[in-house]
Amino acid sequence: MSDRTFHGRREDLRLVTGHGRYTADVNVSGQAAGYFLRSDRAHARIVKIDADKARAVPGVFGILTGADVAAAGWKGLPAMAFFKGVGGSSLRVPPRYALAHERVRFVGEPVALIVAESEYTAQDAAELIAVEYQDLPVLVEAAKANAAAAVRIHDDVPDNLAFEYEYGNREAAEQAMAGAAHVVKVQVRAQRIAGNPMEPKSAVAFYDAASDSFELSAPTQGTSDLKNALAGITGLPAERFRIHSADVGGGFGIRNEIYPEFVAVLLAAKKTGRAVKWTGTRGETLSGDHHGRAADLSGALGLDRDGRFVALRVEWLVNLGAFASNAGPLINTVAAPTSSAISLYNLTAIHGRHRLVFTNTTPTTAYRGAGRPNVAYLWERLVEEAAAVTGIDAIELRRRNLLRKNMFPLKTPTNSNYDSGDPARLLKTALQAADWRGFAKRQREAKRRGKRRGIGLALFLEPSGGLGKEQVEIRVESGGRLAMYSNAGPSGQGHETVFPMIVADVLGIPDDKIELRYNNAAAPKLLGTGSFGSRSLISHGAALQRAAKEIVEKGKRLAAAELEVAAADVVFDNGEYRVAGTDLKIPIQTLLERKWSEPAHPLDTNTTIDLASAFPSGAHVAEVEIDADTGALAVVNYIAADDCGNIFNHTLVEGQLHGGLMQGLGQAIGERIAYDPDSGQLLSGTFMDYFMPRAANQPPITLIDCPVPSPANTLGAKGAGEAGATGSVPALANAVMNALKPLGVRKLDMPYTPDRIWRAIRAAAE
Repeated sequence: MSDRTFHGRREDLRLVTGHGRYTADVNVSGQAAGYFLRSDRAHARIVKIDADKARAVPGVFGILTGADVAAAGWKGLPAMAFFKGVGGSSLRVPPRYALAHERVRFVGEPVALIVAESEYTAQDAAELIAVEYQDLPVLVEAAKANAAAAVRIHDDVPDNLAFEYEYGNREAAEQAMAGAAHVVKVQVRAQRIAGNPMEPKSAVAFYDAASDSFELSAPTQGTSDLKNALAGITGLPAERFRIHSADVGGGFGIRNEIYPEFVAVLLAAKKTGRAVKWTGTRGETLSGDHHGRAADLSGALGLDRDGRFVALRVEWLVNLGAFASNAGPLINTVAAPTSSAISLYNLTAIHGRHRLVFTNTTPTTAYRGAGRPNVAYLWERLVEEAAAVTGIDAIELRRRNLLRKNMFPLKTPTNSNYDSGDPARLLKTALQAADWRGFAKRQREAKRRGKRRGIGLALFLEPSGGLGKEQVEIRVESGGRLAMYSNAGPSGQGHETVFPMIVADVLGIPDDKIELRYNNAAAPKLLGTGSFGSRSLISHGAALQRAAKEIVEKGKRLAAAELEVAAADVVFDNGEYRVAGTDLKIPIQTLLERKWSEPAHPLDTNTTIDLASAFPSGAHVAEVEIDADTGALAVVNYIAADDCGNIFNHTLVEGQLHGGLMQGLGQAIGERIAYDPDSGQLLSGTFMDYFMPRAANQPPITLIDCPVPSPANTLGAKGAGEAGATGSVPALANAVMNALKPLGVRKLDMPYTPDRIWRAIRAAAE
């Protein structure tokens, strides 16, 4: 791809010098402050809300409750539900309003919004609101909530079962499993974790009564998604909402949907006639931002006598939380589990069954990897178990079952279309870089130091990109500068640097003459969506490249007129139009800078492209050391061989891989959202109780690029944002279990905290 020297991200100077513009930096003249009163219990009926004393506090402008939302006629928050389940069933989506109405269903659910002259006044008033509750039974675990006698969290949802989904071929899988020489089974838990972006969830809302329209500033991964959601909730056209989102301090999937607080703040702005600003706290982030993972994963793998995989049976029991988030049901069914069901293995018989269950906990949604780490985690633990049962070396077992490069493109048994890949190369590269053969020596040396050393390998494949259409616009501005408009707003990926470089490479002009204007409220209405699912380069980048090529073609006609030749005689190269066989030429920059008689510049371009999925893949190796006396775990080395397709900027891709890897590491060694099983109270609501990985936890990392360009998009890209999280979870799991196996530990769920490891070692010794 680009051979430009990387001089850093152009947005970094603004961000590191404190000149970024996050939602908390947005202020509107005369604004009021918002503060949410939240439920202090997990499940109860709201008998009465008495806010009279709070309304009488000087400086309080208004108090909203669920009754106000109901009176406004605004609907509940949306959830993607276009897919069908068992027997043609549909996802049950109980209404989730901006403020709890008649019942609360998890600790931290917004019950009332106080609007006052200051946040302190609003907090004082909140303490005067008396809420009378009638407590109801609490269900924290999906298995208990799904029991026949369990109390209904939503009156119209029997067994609290939101959705039951199947994929693959049950009959073919059962038949193949029945004839298998070996059947191995594994159960693992992907624990609930918090996304924890640096920037807390916040909102600033303004209502214009004259036009019956709203402006909303909020951290989001896609303003178009917010507009469409708000249109569905309020019944207003999407054009009535202007969404502002400049800098976003982390997304990770949990910033890609509308939250009830956004809707409540909008309604408050309308009812009070003031702009309303609310800035969330870290405690509200941990309790109210949608969580990730939260699934119990079961698998059975059938093998023939030669160690060939013949069948796979998968079951997921997913804890959706109290409501269906926008993306939660999708990523636990159609997205990753179905799309990458066979991973990198040659398997034709598969059946999956997923049950999505409501509980009295915070809703769950996409979190970095969005289901992909679960698929890889279960697969790679199954392969390790199969190696133990069959006596076949785990590496050899993988080699026998890998998809071959010449099998791509591949239509899978679950109807995915794998675009390209070279699994054997990934495996060979990772093993060599990790010095796999030399591990036994390192293991012996560690044992002499009193440490237990383990090594783990994980292979994976994941979907990226997506279907639908993506639209961008490039406009020529004064001085021949270019403004690019896109729905893709960054949350740390480097769009402001990379996207101008893509266009500059096509046009042959300096990239500092090109500016990306994302999530721009004054931009044209564009098709497409935001930044998530490792899709930005594949979708927005490819669309911008197409638009640049269209500018080149338009410019040929202008250049031909300037040079007084036929357009067919003009060629373009390195920023200049030339007449073949002559010295006649004109730079494209001259055409860009020229003032034309038309109101719009003739090189302005609006382009829409069709999208297709791509499938990045990888082979990751982790090495760990465990102190058996204390349970302390250290990751001592990490190798990642990844096929991300064509890479446009290696530095930024490496940053993405490092970030994802650290989030996978956090899941493996410490992160866990914990609830009291009886009361549903959040036990990990601060950083005193919730582990976050630090720089000291990062191991030495070696990243190796093994690209096979994707034929699914013009850039040949595949995406890199999820790879670190997807590969690290199973690689670290296999490494830890490899270290503990000599001590008799056969099963241990994440997170691998010292306490859990120590207890597992002691239990195995008894």
